[in-house]
Amino acid sequence: MLYLSLVIPVYNEEENLPILFDAITKVMTPLKKPWEMIFVNDGSTDQSLEVLRGLAQKDQHVRVIVFRRNFGQTAAISAGIDHAKGSIIILLDADLQNDPADIPMLLSKLEEGYDVVSGWRKDRKDNAITRTLPSMMANGLISWVTGVHLHDYGCTLKAYRREVLDEFRLYGETHRFIPVFAHSVGARIAELPVHHHPRLHGKAKYGLERTMKVVLDLFTVKFLLSYGNKPIRLFGGTGLVLMFASFVTFIYLFARKIIESTSVTASPLLPLAIMFLILGFQSILMGLIAELLVRTYHESQRKPTYTVREIIEGKKERK
Repeated sequence: MLYLSLVIPVYNEEENLPILFDAITKVMTPLKKPWEMIFVNDGSTDQSLEVLRGLAQKDQHVRVIVFRRNFGQTAAISAGIDHAKGSIIILLDADLQNDPADIPMLLSKLEEGYDVVSGWRKDRKDNAITRTLPSMMANGLISWVTGVHLHDYGCTLKAYRREVLDEFRLYGETHRFIPVFAHSVGARIAELPVHHHPRLHGKAKYGLERTMKVVLDLFTVKFLLSYGNKPIRLFGGTGLVLMFASFVTFIYLFARKIIESTSVTASPLLPLAIMFLILGFQSILMGLIAELLVRTYHESQRKPTYTVREIIEGKKERK
């Protein structure tokens, strides 16, 4: 297995690719360890693919994965990880805003015993209104909801030990939550400030709308992490609360009937109580169905319900 794989999603970055290639080569050559750079061409419509073909013919460290169409950054990262041969995987963008010069620093931090080292664009060179401020708000929200406190989830420049990434799969647009998934399987996470440069060539692929997508994805991530293996606690708990509210309302209606001789059927609270009762019962049934689906998922794919960091064998007695 190689020591290091650099995974780089590419979408319309023809002008940046040669510069990025030279910068990576300059940084990696002195390390004198086996490495590779994997470019994932995510359906580029410019000359990015032709540039990548030229780089692959020029250097044996280069591997190029070509998508049939644009599938998005998460799919590109996932494909790069699947095809990577390194025991350590570093992700970085192709737009030259991440600095390859930070790679040795990330590797050095990993060697201290961490499983994930996340880059933090402390001095970010983006538009403050449309990029930096929404990103800060999203980072704060993600940290609060997930309990994994990082300053910069959106920074692609991150280093991972391969065994951590093998514990889960990425779907949708959840690549920014990789540290959260890694934490859920027991990874040790560190964060380091990294350099960030303004974009010189090409156009930014994300704008203000990205923040809304992050918020929506956060609902999915929170559910998967907190209730993915025990959905009955969410659906069943909700159902019990609704049924309790229904019974309290029924008791109130009948008590008022006895004390004040008020009609139960004429009160608007009656249909509300009935609705709460039905919804509560349905929510519990949904929880039971979800439990069956979770068990089918784990058993059919032989997915473990735990992860092992290491196994320590006792020394055998010498005869």
